[in-house]
Amino acid sequence: MAERSTAAVDVADNSGDEPLTAKADQSTADGVAQNPERDTESDEVQGSGGIEETEKTSPPELHSGHKLARRYRLEECVTRLDGFSSWRAVDEKLRRAVGVHILPADHARARSVLAAARSSALLGDPRFVQVLDAVEENDLVYVVHEWLPDATELTTLLAPGPLEAHDAYQMVSQIASAMAAAHREGLAHLRLNPNAVLRTSSGQWRIRGLAVNAALRGISSDTPQRTDTEAIGALLYAALTQRWPYESDAYGLSGLPKGVGLIAPDQVRAGVHRGLSELAMRALANDGATASRHEAACTTPEELVKAIGEMPRIRPPEPAFTAPPEYQRTTYQQGTYGRPAPRPGAGQAVPTPPPPLQSRTGKALKWAVSALLIAALGLGSWQLADALMDQGNKSEDTKQTQTTDGNDKSGDKTKPVKTLAIQGAKEFVAKGDPQHPNDVDKTYDGDASTYWRTSSFIGGPVLAPYKPGVGIVYDLGSAQDVSTATIGLYYSGDHTTVKLYAADSLSPSSLDSMAQIGNVTTTGTSATVKVTKQVKSRYVLVWLTALPHADSDQYSDAGYKQAITDVKFTG
Repeated sequence: MAERSTAAVDVADNSGDEPLTAKADQSTADGVAQNPERDTESDEVQGSGGIEETEKTSPPELHSGHKLARRYRLEECVTRLDGFSSWRAVDEKLRRAVGVHILPADHARARSVLAAARSSALLGDPRFVQVLDAVEENDLVYVVHEWLPDATELTTLLAPGPLEAHDAYQMVSQIASAMAAAHREGLAHLRLNPNAVLRTSSGQWRIRGLAVNAALRGISSDTPQRTDTEAIGALLYAALTQRWPYESDAYGLSGLPKGVGLIAPDQVRAGVHRGLSELAMRALANDGATASRHEAACTTPEELVKAIGEMPRIRPPEPAFTAPPEYQRTTYQQGTYGRPAPRPGAGQAVPTPPPPLQSRTGKALKWAVSALLIAALGLGSWQLADALMDQGNKSEDTKQTQTTDGNDKSGDKTKPVKTLAIQGAKEFVAKGDPQHPNDVDKTYDGDASTYWRTSSFIGGPVLAPYKPGVGIVYDLGSAQDVSTATIGLYYSGDHTTVKLYAADSLSPSSLDSMAQIGNVTTTGTSATVKVTKQVKSRYVLVWLTALPHADSDQYSDAGYKQAITDVKFTG
């Protein structure tokens, strides 16, 4: 029987084997105040009658406000299942929020829960939610652990969409490294799923429920390292695609299409980082099989850590520039600064200042200034008129010269259309991985039977927002006035959108650095793009932003795809 990982959240795989956790599958809230855990299969668990020993042991009668050890005040019950319950509580001694798992001392799993909690507490690794206390008292066994109100579950983080490549890389690096350290101490998780992985406000990833969550549900595994490794692969797969790598839906994520099998993340969603896609497939090993063509499967967290270390480091995205707020005028610039506010009821009249320059000397000064202004105005008017007359004479001479030159030239007709020779080409990658860069020269070799093709995408026809587009930059040898581009296409259907851009080099820095000069949408096997913005350029990008759906062929599976057979430019 093929081994099953608990990270699959008890989703039946293609073999139809019974999941290891089929008897107990509701998570507990291990430290997120806003997001108590909720597993998708909890309804099935509650309807199955629970585990055999639950008939012998009933959960203790507890309520909000009850105190354990005269210290831990229970606030809210977040899980009640199989004879145990989980609570959000307050440590009144240290005045902080904590989480508490409680079960009767005669519960069949009470001994194993105590042993797991104490072993986890001895690890003391800050990458795990810490066990603070494990006590048997008054016919009760309870485990107290950290409560992280500033942390968010991976389930919640994936609700709006997949993670950025850098975030997914940080997540799998930190989780794999933490689990490798735990296995070196003989501890396994066995329930590592999106509800058990948290990201704090500082960006650090934490794991909750190490050994304890599995012990509460009586879960075990003959190959714990492999179980946890496959679980990490499932987490990375979900982070890259927002899909669960099994056929059934789980944790608010859609499963893979039935009958398709396990397909690589970069075939599920456009723009997925190829290195991370291969890493997820290597961790999602099944009986030693892996979808990676060149690399062996990773069956332990230690091997996964080594594989991550061999990858090129993924840098964080460039921070977006935020425009400064609009400048606001203050009362000082508006001229009201320092003016005392009038008191209500004040009736004092403000004395009117005397009119200026009312004396005999003042009147003489006013007449002198007026005379000077009149003289200056007259002189300026005379000089302006003289300048205008000179300019008029010059303009007449210029017109005569231009007329004579124009008459000497013979009337040229419209310039003939010519085909522009392509000197070279290179695939342009704006986001994600290249398509088939070694085939770009087949688009201008004069042979319509050869072509450059894209990958086959599940979503379409429009590739955005997962990938802005795919295409090729062509070198025309020198700056040219391009009027039309004719592109031969391999697949017809609804629909193909082609855009033309004037580029500054054969390897432009980004799509924003280029100017769009034309576009067209077609459902046939050819596209003619007329240039609507005349720009003289040596390099022209042919950019596909929407692809039609086509059936599977000898090169790729069914999906949204296209191929370019021939490209010609005219000017």
